[in-house]
Amino acid sequence: MATEDLSLLKAEAMTQSTLAAVDHLPVMPLLICFVFGSVLLMLRRRVDLHPVLAIPGLALLLATDIAILWQVWTNGTMTLMLGGWLPPFGIAFTIDMMGALFLTAAGFVALACGIYAAASVDPVERRFGFYPFLFMMIGGVSGAFITGDIFNLYVWFEVMLIGSFGLIVLGSRHEQLDGATKYCFLNLVGTTFFLIATGYLYGLFGTLNMADIARKAAAMEDTGPLLTLVSLYFVSFAMKAAAFPLNSWLPASYHTPRFVTSALFAGLLTKVGIYAAIRVMLMIFPPERAELSVVIAWVAALTMLIGGLGALAQSDFRRLLNYMVIAGIGTILVGLALPQLPAGTDTGPIAIGMSGAIYYAIHSIIVMTALYLAAGVAAHLTGSSSLHEMGGLWRHNPLFAGLVLVLFFAVSGLPPFSGFWPKLFLVRATMSADMPWLAAMVLFSGFLLTIASARVFALGFWRSLPAAVDAPNDDERARIVGERFSAAGPEKAASLIPLLMLTAFVVIAGVWPEWLLQMTASATAGVLDPSGYIDSVFGGRP
Repeated sequence: MATEDLSLLKAEAMTQSTLAAVDHLPVMPLLICFVFGSVLLMLRRRVDLHPVLAIPGLALLLATDIAILWQVWTNGTMTLMLGGWLPPFGIAFTIDMMGALFLTAAGFVALACGIYAAASVDPVERRFGFYPFLFMMIGGVSGAFITGDIFNLYVWFEVMLIGSFGLIVLGSRHEQLDGATKYCFLNLVGTTFFLIATGYLYGLFGTLNMADIARKAAAMEDTGPLLTLVSLYFVSFAMKAAAFPLNSWLPASYHTPRFVTSALFAGLLTKVGIYAAIRVMLMIFPPERAELSVVIAWVAALTMLIGGLGALAQSDFRRLLNYMVIAGIGTILVGLALPQLPAGTDTGPIAIGMSGAIYYAIHSIIVMTALYLAAGVAAHLTGSSSLHEMGGLWRHNPLFAGLVLVLFFAVSGLPPFSGFWPKLFLVRATMSADMPWLAAMVLFSGFLLTIASARVFALGFWRSLPAAVDAPNDDERARIVGERFSAAGPEKAASLIPLLMLTAFVVIAGVWPEWLLQMTASATAGVLDPSGYIDSVFGGRP
């Protein structure tokens, strides 16, 4: 009898339906990352083959991400239950519009950084696993955007942390090890909070499936335990995203590895924390998020302020960019801090604000990656990333300087580039929510970043190469920069091609924003009303 009951339970918990080929798309980014990473690890002695294999692998990953985005855009949220188990028994890979947008942006910057690394990463660091660690980190990032299980969100955080820790210590210089210690310790503290909160969540709901939790949380009458739970998650995600006052680890560590590694970190790692905060706090626990909205608003404002002032205080190009990343995180958090949407409506401050916040997150992934890569090119050409020692870049390569100028306009939120539209939406939403002080902080933060950007461009690009460079006169210093710009073609091309790719997005999303605004509006609607997400997981089953 017991055997018959077990068989009956198993039959009720497993599906017997056959999946179409397109239904397997959600797992493909992970397979690509780990297959290519494993192959490159086995070929660790043939470092000459690493870029040859890695760049097509990253291109395949981006193509798969775009296919997922198109499938979600045309047919709605996708769900794959691993092992044929029905929810909530099995592990779900669920991709809605927000997840697909973040996933595609991650694949895009991974490809750009893979191309850049072909010229900037030396054979020794390839031998020690740069590209395998890159695929591992991107696999963790992709898994976080794909998973529909909150414990597996924690697992993918850990996979991402392992890959990123491997990247940050490559080279084993003293400053790298110092930065890696701070980075790893504080991120482990954040994941510890995450694990504690997840254990508490399982004790409350008896499930880890996000769709199942969202259904059960909406039916709970006692919200006291949920407010404690959401507060724990907010602390964890704020630390991952480098929000004030948990942001000190980022400027202490992101300037220590190679520029391409810093670019990957700045573009992706903090955005995973932001994505998780939106997914857990707004989609699963919206009433509790609303109760914390004032706290989130102050965290957002202070994060923007610290980021802007910190950028003004720096004399090193890359350290300055560290604070620009922090300011961008504060800007995204503004959308999460807006008042709750009234019941029965589909418009309001939070709908406008979250659309702007998701748009800004995608913009920040692209533009911050591009700026770190540009800082690497500038440091290579002038011999330093210090603003006291840079100069002459506009005269010797107007194309490169023009690309950087576009990126500075975008990060400052100036038209007609991609940073303008999301800030416009956020200001409009905060004014509609009767929060003019927060709108003023968004604008003031943009003003500070504009000043910081102008300072970098004036000192590092517009003026002549300073006398600090070891050359007897201005002509000789100019000749040094000219020779560096006209050096071997492959290295120059591998540096500028990813910058052209990323800057093209910044221009297109600014001049023609409608397509991305439609996608971010769809992503926002899916988060504010998770019924489509839940139906995708449960397929209409009660």
